[in-house]
Amino acid sequence: MNAFTTKNWEEKIVSGTEGGPRVAYAHATMAYSGVLEGESICDLLLYYAGEGYDSGDTTSPSFERFEGKVEGREGTFIIRHEYTFDAKGIASTFTVVPGSGTGELAGLTGSGTAGGAIGEDKVGYTFEYAF
Repeated sequence: MNAFTTKNWEEKIVSGTEGGPRVAYAHATMAYSGVLEGESICDLLLYYAGEGYDSGDTTSPSFERFEGKVEGREGTFIIRHEYTFDAKGIASTFTVVPGSGTGELAGLTGSGTAGGAIGEDKVGYTFEYAF
């Protein structure tokens, strides 16, 4: 199974107030298993619509720097996410930033999805890629 777990999550409000419409910044560390084997650091810009709005229609961009292996090849690359989230869970579509691969991952292209329920230890993902 392709999955990642959140090892660390630090979040702070940068504009607005708790319970109201606000923007927050989160810095997270993830551990990946499956087709991606390694760890990443993810920086997210989160939009919370505020009390009474429970739709997952808003998106929050993020960049994630992965370090590890893909198909036994080692290196790093950057992923750009568009997250949606609500009280039930999270969903993301992502793409590898062109030209961001290093080491044996130079030239990597790809895209995928991630999603899971809030509170679960593991979040599943798909990743289609080429070298």
